[in-house]
Amino acid sequence: MQPRIEILSKKKLVGKSLKMSLINNKTTELWKSFMPHKKEIKNTMSSDLYSIQVYDKLLNFKDFNPQTEFEKLAMIETSSFENIPKNMQTHILKGGLYAVFIHKGAAKKFPKTAQYIFEQWLPNSDYELDTREHFELLGAKYNPIDENSEEEIWIPIKYRKNIKAAQ
Repeated sequence: MQPRIEILSKKKLVGKSLKMSLINNKTTELWKSFMPHKKEIKNTMSSDLYSIQVYDKLLNFKDFNPQTEFEKLAMIETSSFENIPKNMQTHILKGGLYAVFIHKGAAKKFPKTAQYIFEQWLPNSDYELDTREHFELLGAKYNPIDENSEEEIWIPIKYRKNIKAAQ
């Protein structure tokens, strides 16, 4: 599973967020609070949804564990921040360099994909993690319980210091 490397431009997003950890996973609660109100968001750019994880900038991923807290956002892209529905928030996805992987299969199989990305691909690549948002782009082929589901996994990266200096 090789990713494509992309430079993402910044995006305006609207939706909801919750603090959580893997052990105190509130993903279902977050999406159940967002989806009934999604149609209230004006000026959407597409029907694709963003599932975003924002980690503490000081976090070393070697220290990441099931109790590590992060903010998770359920969002959709919009062309403007005018007329934001009540109980919704805005977020600017900063953009930048990303490795984009395709996860195929039900959501419950995602840990295997993540393990490959962080334990095999990343350590053997010319890149290291950057401190920007991680996110999944949930398009028309996404269904969390379908074995044929597909979603894009966007991992923020930057060139390793020794690699960039050699270029």
